[in-house]
Amino acid sequence: MRLPIAGLLLFLALMTTPAVAHPGHDEAAPPPPTALAPRADAVSAGFELVVVRRGETLEITLDDFRTNEPIADAEIALDGPGGSVVATKTGAAADTWSVPAPWARQAGSHELLFTVTARGETEIMTATLVIPEGAAEAPAAQGSWLVSSAFAEGLRARIASHDAPLYVIAGVSFAAGILVAVMFRRRRTRAAVLLLGLGLGLATTGEGARAHEGHDHGHDHGRSSAAAPERDVAVRLPDGAVFVPKASQRILGIRTHYVETAAHGRSIELPGRVIPDPNASGNVQAAVAGRLSPPPGGFPRLGTRVEAGDVLGFVTPPLTAAEASDQRQRAAELDQQIALAEARLTRAIQMGPAAPRVQADELRLEIQGLKERRARLDRFKREPEALIAPVGGVIAAANAMAGQIADPATVVFLIVDPAKLWVEALSFDIAVGERGAAMRTAEGRSEQLAYRGAGFADRNQAIPVHFLIEGDTQGLRLGQLVTVTASSGAERSGLAVPRAAVIRGQNGQNLVYVKTTGERFEPREIRIEPLDGERVMVVAGLQPETRVVTRGAELLNQIR
Repeated sequence: MRLPIAGLLLFLALMTTPAVAHPGHDEAAPPPPTALAPRADAVSAGFELVVVRRGETLEITLDDFRTNEPIADAEIALDGPGGSVVATKTGAAADTWSVPAPWARQAGSHELLFTVTARGETEIMTATLVIPEGAAEAPAAQGSWLVSSAFAEGLRARIASHDAPLYVIAGVSFAAGILVAVMFRRRRTRAAVLLLGLGLGLATTGEGARAHEGHDHGHDHGRSSAAAPERDVAVRLPDGAVFVPKASQRILGIRTHYVETAAHGRSIELPGRVIPDPNASGNVQAAVAGRLSPPPGGFPRLGTRVEAGDVLGFVTPPLTAAEASDQRQRAAELDQQIALAEARLTRAIQMGPAAPRVQADELRLEIQGLKERRARLDRFKREPEALIAPVGGVIAAANAMAGQIADPATVVFLIVDPAKLWVEALSFDIAVGERGAAMRTAEGRSEQLAYRGAGFADRNQAIPVHFLIEGDTQGLRLGQLVTVTASSGAERSGLAVPRAAVIRGQNGQNLVYVKTTGERFEPREIRIEPLDGERVMVVAGLQPETRVVTRGAELLNQIR
């Protein structure tokens, strides 16, 4: 066992001893940690195609040119150096294609012709795939726990070139191993160790000299350094632009908007608040002051849906001592009148034919009226007033508690139909909003509005203008403050972009990201003016016929 071990130690020592750099010669810089795979893109009026070299395969992605929406249902054919090939779908989402391309290992420029059929259209697109020298080389040899990858690469190159010193080193190492083993067997340990150390020293000196001789002043750093591994990652470039591979764009959900010059109506922003529709809301108030009492099942809670005619509570008028005394006096008077009328009726009946028949009938009617008045007086003391819902909707506000005294002007319940809400805005122009308006909440939600009218009486030196919310009212609440963007009637030409596309830069300046190529996005500082609830007008910093990122701009701005 000592013989092969000793020989192996000497052989590794001779092969792995680092070369000593000659004074005045700098060592080659390490390669970059990653490098982008060779790629090319092609565009047409409706499609954008990106092709990436993956070893001996081309990976293809297809998107809508204007919106950056991935296109999965398409047929792609390639005419290239390898002939005509039909691409096959790959990937979990089936929105990428692959084409075998053995020729992609060859360095140089390769002209590609793609025929794309999708959405009932057929486009012919061209691209030039450039394979640099470094990317065309064979992959580097892999190392192990015993030797490094650099050693394995160098050993492979020397064996392939039939390097004569390599065979000499192997023979000398084998002979030295036999000599060291013999010395160990004869118990000459000191001599064996000395010989082994001498061999290591000679290996160091020889390799240093060989490295110095082979290190000429005109060496090629690109040839001596190993090529960086290919890995596509999103990164911010030195010029401020952002490179985002197609796979990352899919994850981030990047979408764009094709900006063109068009005529847009001028609009102004007004402060507003959400109010109930006067035809679909109502107040529940007591007609008289009294004590509140709940109906069977209790008072309705906030948010409870009620229908028109439902009883929401009762109001029992309080009875003071003076009122009770007056009612007792009135009741006694009515009882007395009833008794007198009944006595007269009895005498008239006893008189028989001597009494007029008409007198008896009048007395009967008088007694009936007096008894009804007496019954109503008793009911007034006992029956409370019912609080009835005037419209159907939900309970938006409730101010009811058992035993509470309610005044006639107190709103006990407010009923609102949540599907019918209005917005009240304050304006200095009575005609504003007649051509259309939109509202925007503090959270950025936007809804379209329909003009309903404007007042003639000033409120805080402004005119109240009412709008109907045409969109979904879910999540809105009464009194919520909103910003109303109303059309003023004047039109102007310019570039309109969605508000979501505009973000704040580090210096506070408004900016948008413009897609210049398939995987490159550039920030552009712009100056904007309000246009409506969902768009702004770009007055400086942006050219027409560009693709502006409308979704995912904040995520692009965070890439470093």
